Order: sequence, then C-alpha cells, then structure tokens
Amino acid sequence: MITASHNKVTDNGVKIADPSGGMLTQEWEPFADAIANSPTPQHFVQLIDEFVKKENIRFDGVRSAKILLGRDTRPSGESLLEAAKQGVYSIVGATAIDMGILTTPQLHWMVRARNKDMKATELDYFEQLSSSFRFLIDLTPNQIKMSKTDDKLIVDGANGVGGEKLEVLKKMLNSMDIEIRNSGKEGGVLNEGVGADYVQKEKVVPQGFQLKDVGIRCASLDGDADRLVYFSVQSNNTSKIDLVDGDKILSLFALFIKEQLSILKMEGDDHVDENYEARLGVVQTAYANGASTDYFRQLGLEVVFTPTGVKYLHEKAAEYDIGIYFEANGHGTILFSESFLTWLNARNNELSSKSKGSEQQKAVLRLLAVSNLINQAVGDALSGLLLVEAILQYKGWSIHNWSELYHDLPSRQLKVKVVDRTAVVTANAETVVVRPPLIQEAINVEVAKYPQGRSFIRPSGTEDVIRVYAEASIQEAADSLANSVAKLADQFLGFGNSG
Repeated sequence: MITASHNKVTDNGVKIADPSGGMLTQEWEPFADAIANSPTPQHFVQLIDEFVKKENIRFDGVRSAKILLGRDTRPSGESLLEAAKQGVYSIVGATAIDMGILTTPQLHWMVRARNKDMKATELDYFEQLSSSFRFLIDLTPNQIKMSKTDDKLIVDGANGVGGEKLEVLKKMLNSMDIEIRNSGKEGGVLNEGVGADYVQKEKVVPQGFQLKDVGIRCASLDGDADRLVYFSVQSNNTSKIDLVDGDKILSLFALFIKEQLSILKMEGDDHVDENYEARLGVVQTAYANGASTDYFRQLGLEVVFTPTGVKYLHEKAAEYDIGIYFEANGHGTILFSESFLTWLNARNNELSSKSKGSEQQKAVLRLLAVSNLINQAVGDALSGLLLVEAILQYKGWSIHNWSELYHDLPSRQLKVKVVDRTAVVTANAETVVVRPPLIQEAINVEVAKYPQGRSFIRPSGTEDVIRVYAEASIQEAADSLANSVAKLADQFLGFGNSG
C-alpha cells in the first residue's frame, strides 16, 4: 500500500500487508529497514540475496506470487505504484495486480479474503460491510427510537481516500443520514487542519465544521482511513470539541459484545455446549486513559496490556475467542477466533430449529454480523464507523450518552531529548523502567504525591527522545506530575547529566 497515512500530502511511504491480511510479520521488520536504507544498488541486491538464503526462499519457479498494489489519493502515489510494479516484476514468478485507489484497510481486507478463497474485489468489500450493517440494524429492538438530531452523522473525510469511499457506501445504505465533508473534492488539502490525527491531538474542530453543527454527532477519518474518532462541537466554544476517542470506541464495542454474550448465557434449554464460556479480552497499551481501564474492570472484563504498537495489540487480541483492541488515536478492531465462529454458527442452526426468533438467536446473529462487519485484518475506519452507528441505534443513544460512559482522567504527554534512548529498558508493557537503576523508584515517589496519579516513561521508536505520560485527578496535577517526571528523565538520561 502506497500511503503516508495521517502525514502531510507531500510525504509518502509504504505499508505492507502479510498474506494473513495483517501487518508485516515482526521478524521481517529488520530486513525491511535494512533494504529501505541500503546505500547502493549492489548493497541492496546483496541484502536480498542473504535474506533469501536465511529464510530458505526457493526460486525454482514452482510457486508464483501475486502482489496486490494499492495507493491513496496523494499525487506522488501514481509514479511510486509504477516503481513498485517494476520491483515486483523483477522477481521471477511474481505478478503485480494494480487495485487502484483504496483505503489501507481495504487492501488488507482483500489480501485476507483472497487467501481464504473468498470473494475479494472492492465491490465485495462494500457489499459485505453494507449487508452486515443492514442485518445488524434489522436486529435492533423495535421499541428503540432515536431523535432526529441523533439520526444525523457528519463525517470529516480528511480530504483523503476515506471520504471518497464513504460516498460509495452511503449510496448503498440509503437509510443512513450521513453528510460527508472534506471529501477531497472541495479543494481542501489532505490532512491539513482535518482528519482523525489532527482532531484527536489538537482537540479542535476540523475545517468545514461550525456553529450549526452543535449537538450533532460527528466523526473524523484519517488520511488512509485506518483510524476513526468521534466528536461533538461545543456550544460554548465552537472551535473546541468534546472528543470521543479510541478508548471510548473500545468501551462501546466491549459493552455491546458483553451484553450479547450475557443474553446467550440466559438460556433455559439444555444443550451440549451449554457450558461454552467465550473468552472476551480487552487489549490496551499504557497510553490508554486510566478511567477507561477502570470502566472495563467494573464491567468485569479481562484487561491486558501490551507495549505500544498495533502489531503487539493485534497479536494479543488473537489469543481470545473475541479480542478487542484500540489505541486512543482511533486505530483498532475486533478479532473472532475460528473456533468461536464455528460454535456460533452451530448454535444458530440449533436455535433455528428449537426457538427461532428468540432473544438468544438474535444475540448469536448479532455477533455473527459483527464478525462480518468489522475488518478483522486491521483497524478500519469505515467498518468501525458502521459498527458504532449500529450499536448507537441498538441502544438508542446519542453521542452524549456514549460520552458519559466514563470521564477521562486529565493527562499530559511530554518529550525529553536524551543522548541515547536505548539506555532506557522497560518491562510490564512499558509501564516500569528496569534500566537505568533507581529512576523507577524516583518516579514512584512523584506519582504517590497525586490522587489517581500514574506516570511512565518509554524510549521513542523513531527519535532520540524519551516520552513521558502522566495522568491525575485534575489537569494541574497531571501537568505537574509530567513536569516532575520529565525532570527526572533529564537528570538520569538527558543532557542535564552529560556535563
């Protein structure tokens, strides 16, 4: 996939989907880094040669490889896609298939579907999303009605590919009242003052939103449509928003799935699999707001933490019957295990013959519909948006009801320049510093000074800085804690101690 996601329009890059449809396997990342940075063509060829030997990749013409290529709406994408084609055709037995302009999640979905021998065109993607969405809406209890304001949704398309593709879905879902802004057709610039990354970080309205939007549910996609956040425009300050981030989307999904599993357990009839207990897991990183973690624990859900990065979250979520993960930035999805889907299908057949139309059967059908609607290959803003809309309809909730599930603890993030970021070694999903010695004890002393205090430091993955995260019961306390911990990081690791 040729894209630079939420970065500016002049940037471009590559995202690689594994045959599973997920992200590039972690073991291959060092190789990808090395070839991307190879200084000469000779060095490049040598690296590939060594890798082929190391991985025992056979080149005897027995196996062919099909490579799907996609790009977003960046002008530079066209020539880069041509270059990618030439790269693919330089490998014996490999063919490139140009899928045209796509969202990143669409390409991941197509790879996954092809390798499962399922229909895998762009139209198949749209049809699967729209039919499973309609199916879920049809299973909404009759007595639930939303008000007219709560029916409407305004979407900021980040002036990118997501807005363009949502227009197609909108035509297939004529029952939905969606207005798409910043679709890229109005002359706006990709990711400039628009998009999920901008909205989530700056907590201000994207371009094209104003006073008349107060009280209406709004959503924002990022540049390649793999992130999604919701927001509403504040009535007292129309440049500010009430943000509903990835943690809140995770909360909504987890609550809905837990409710369906509870309905399944309320059965009176005896059957073989009565004791089948689905394992539902919520996966977060240390950056998730502490209030969201408390909310999940109050619901009685199992919460686990991984290091920062979608690849770690996705891998952990795959260990459950139903694993849900999201980062606060709006990237996440739901994974269903094959064995659980097999059980659901068998349960549905059993209920069809015994108690068709029962609450239990509806719960089974809802879970099956979710497994078809959500993109299980990777986080997908379009499928995520449709699932949010279906659940809000099911519950008869406004964005305000949803936002009130819990209140975020105030937080602050800072960066500290350091001589060598690798001097910091963390454990327990990056929440505890193991090296250098003594710094963790010093952080603990600071944290203990603040009600609901929590703070951690971790090395950046890309630059020589240490990232500091702090939260506490009030904003001033979170700021103060972050500053104290940043000072410690500077004392132990920064230029403060290098004199």
